[in-house]
Amino acid sequence: MSDYEENESKFMRKAKENPFVPVGMAGFFAIVAWRLMKMKNRGDTKMSVHLIHMRVGAQGFVVGAITIGVLYSMYKDYIVKPREEQKALKDK
Repeated sequence: MSDYEENESKFMRKAKENPFVPVGMAGFFAIVAWRLMKMKNRGDTKMSVHLIHMRVGAQGFVVGAITIGVLYSMYKDYIVKPREEQKALKDK
């Protein structure tokens, strides 16, 4: 198996385990692309300020995606799984 195939399968495995990782990555790249396109119309704003705003927006999206992913994981582990276990015990 080549390195490319190994990396591709690793990414797909990680995406299935944590579906919010690709969402965070896509949001990060979308925000960066949007801010780079907006850069030519920045007016009197300094380049450093524009880049800081781009970084903060992209990081905020990634942190939000991670937080939602953690909350979703906790919901599955602590609410859904115990309900399924209780239902399985009642059915026995």
